[in-house]
Amino acid sequence: MTAQPVTIAIPDAEPVSGLWQSPPNRRAVLSLAHGAGAGMTHKAMAATADGLEARGVATLRFQFPYMEKGGKRVDPPPVAHAAVHAAAAEALRRAGDAPLFAGGRSFGGRMTSQAQALQPLDGVRGLVFFAFPLHPAGKPSIDRAPHLSDVAIPMLFLQGTKDTLAELDLLRGVVASLGARATLELADDADHSFHVPAKTGRKDADVLAALLDRAVSWMAACC
Repeated sequence: MTAQPVTIAIPDAEPVSGLWQSPPNRRAVLSLAHGAGAGMTHKAMAATADGLEARGVATLRFQFPYMEKGGKRVDPPPVAHAAVHAAAAEALRRAGDAPLFAGGRSFGGRMTSQAQALQPLDGVRGLVFFAFPLHPAGKPSIDRAPHLSDVAIPMLFLQGTKDTLAELDLLRGVVASLGARATLELADDADHSFHVPAKTGRKDADVLAALLDRAVSWMAACC
């Protein structure tokens, strides 16, 4: 599957790179942000985009400014939020009649939810989180959750039950507190990278495929 390179303009900042990937008759579009440690071309991001394309969903992957510059320290939230808004605006321009969603992997998902909470993303109907990082590894808390109550659109949390960045009981409580706006879909035995031990008899690709099936179904029913 082929992704088309694009340039995403950010007001009052340097542009960032993006990758647009769309099936011929797209059912939806997802603006997709990467995690903290790897950019938009990481194999997990590519596999997600490929899997969504195969299911009729277009994606716009994009780099955060720090990753565009080859840095290792993530951007301050206002800088990351500006990139999220710019990418969503570009995805909306390309979406046509297809409904637009936004989200991302780990850090990218959290920056998307923060951006939406502070200033709604134009045209975005729902948020999709791949392994939402509720807290740092080994430091269970819900300190990163309060802003989610300011997100007025539907949210989908795709999470592994063994994710050390989202203790399951805490995450379930957060999702429950958000009411009908939030949906939690779990991958048994999967960690933060959606990896499962060989003893489960499942492969990582199977786990991702099941989560993508759920995401596409949710997007179709969402709005």
